[in-house]
Parts: sequence; structure tokens; C-alpha cells
Amino acid sequence: MEPLPNFRLLRPRSVPEAVAARIADTHTRFLAGGTDLLANMRSGLVDTETLIDLSAIEELRHLEVGAAGLTIGAGVTLETLATDPAIVRDYAALAQAAQGVAGPTHRIVATLGGNLCLDTRCRFYNQSESWRAGNSFCLKHGGDICRVALKADRCYAAFSGDLAPALMVLGAVADIAGAQGKRVLPLSDIYTDDGKACLMLAPEDLLVGVRLPSPDGWRSAYDKVRIRGAIDFPLTGVAVALRREGRRIAKLRIATTATESQPILIQGLEALEGNTLEEMVSRLEKIVRKQLGMMETYLTSAAYRRRATLVITKRLIQRLLME
Repeated sequence: MEPLPNFRLLRPRSVPEAVAARIADTHTRFLAGGTDLLANMRSGLVDTETLIDLSAIEELRHLEVGAAGLTIGAGVTLETLATDPAIVRDYAALAQAAQGVAGPTHRIVATLGGNLCLDTRCRFYNQSESWRAGNSFCLKHGGDICRVALKADRCYAAFSGDLAPALMVLGAVADIAGAQGKRVLPLSDIYTDDGKACLMLAPEDLLVGVRLPSPDGWRSAYDKVRIRGAIDFPLTGVAVALRREGRRIAKLRIATTATESQPILIQGLEALEGNTLEEMVSRLEKIVRKQLGMMETYLTSAAYRRRATLVITKRLIQRLLME
């Protein structure tokens, strides 16, 4: 990894100031915890001369639990999300996802917004500059071919943030600030299935935070598979939320990460409601498997990751039904 290149640092004090700085120069980049961005700058994956440091914006660090639900600023750290008593109790999938990201020193500075806006990853892209040049650059880095899908016309790098699937199954909406003011979107709507640019946001758009409804009987959990038990990005991750009636599933939501170029909220689960896990396990596998478009973006095979996704999903449902 190369030394960090020189850059200019701007430090706005408010969300409008940050958005204005980005509008003035779209070649800048927003900087939150920096655990991924700065590493990518050192690897030559990000080329920018100016960073907009968001750490001085108090609004982004806001965290509030109330009767209507949970409000989390984009600057809240993963350590806070993993240890806050109300989040651990009522939004378990979010706490578990945050607790599993990287290592303790990363979670102290890494933020909600940074994890949700994480760049996609691929074994052909996340390499040194000399490695990428020697293999000829891929579609995500100035080339004209995707190395994992040679005949494809788009990049298949995988989104691997842990928090997005957990927030999706919990019904989160995103607060976005941009050139036209603030707007609210379902969290899943900020993503698109393109590994080269997986965010459906304008260059000047800033994720201000997310809001979640009150739990209202929903139970949730998150788990993942990775090479090592810490530091590494997920090979696959699954979040499950459900409401139960005895041993039967009244409502069910499932979302995945590291399986596509965007986090996936599994569709068609309504057909399984009213059943026990044993009664619907084969149909569950078919529904989930059809929506897993995994490619060989990691050193482990897509077949292994697909199977691991199904196993994790069933284990999480069983765990939530037994609690």
C-alpha cells in the first residue's frame, strides 16, 4: 500500500455547508470515519485532492430513541450502535451487524453513513496499483471489461456493508440532503445493481441519517460468514426480522449483503407466512436462492457463498422462533 497522497481538508459546520462544498466541486469526497476511504486513497482506488470532513457537524451525530422509533445520524459510530442498550434490546440485527464490522479500533471511528455508502469490492479491483495495471484495468477502474463476467456490459463488484440489510429488514428510511433540500427515501431505494456506482445518489447528496419505526413485536438478528473472525468483509451476510404467533411466522423479512452489487431485500416472502419453519423450509430455500445472483468476486466460490447464505437464513429464523 502506498503512502496517503496529499489532499486539502474542508471542515463544514452544518449539513448545508457540506452540501454546498460538494456542489462547488464535485471532485471532492465526503469523509466520515475514513476507515475505507483513506485506505482506498492509499491503494490508488480513489483520486481526489479535497476531502470534506463531516466530523464537526453535530446533526450527524444525533441518536434518539422515542415512542415513534429510532433516529440515527449518519455520523454515529458503529461502536455506539453495537453497545447502546436500547438498540441492543429493540433493534438486535442492527447491533449485531455493527458489532461484527472489522475490529474494535475500526468500530470506534467508523460510522453508520460510511458503512451504508461503502464502495463495492472485488478480488480484481481491491489490489495494488501495480497488480491492477499488470492484469489490465477492469471496468470499475477505467478498463472496458468486467473480470468476473467477461461478456457483461456492467461491473459486478459486490456491495459488502453489514448495516444495510439489518436496517432494511427493520423498515428503515434514509434522510438525504442535496441541492434541492432534504428528502426521505426507503433505504433500499438509495442503491442500484451496478458495481461501478452502487448508490442512486447525486454527487452532492449527503446521507444525513436513518429512521426506524418502533419494534412493535418484530424480532431481528444478523449473521455472516467471512474468512477470518474479525477485520474481513463478509463473504455473505443475512439479516432476518419476523413477527411470530407461537411457533408460526406471522411476518417475515430477509435481506442479504455481499451477494450482489447492492444489498438485497428478498421479495415474495408473504407466501410463507402462517407456517412453521419446518413446513416452509423448502419453499424458503427456493425463494431465496432465486434472488442470489452471486458472481466470483471473492476468492471463495459463489456456490459456497450461496449455500452459506441459505444456512445462515434458516439458522437465524430458527433462533428468533426459539427466543
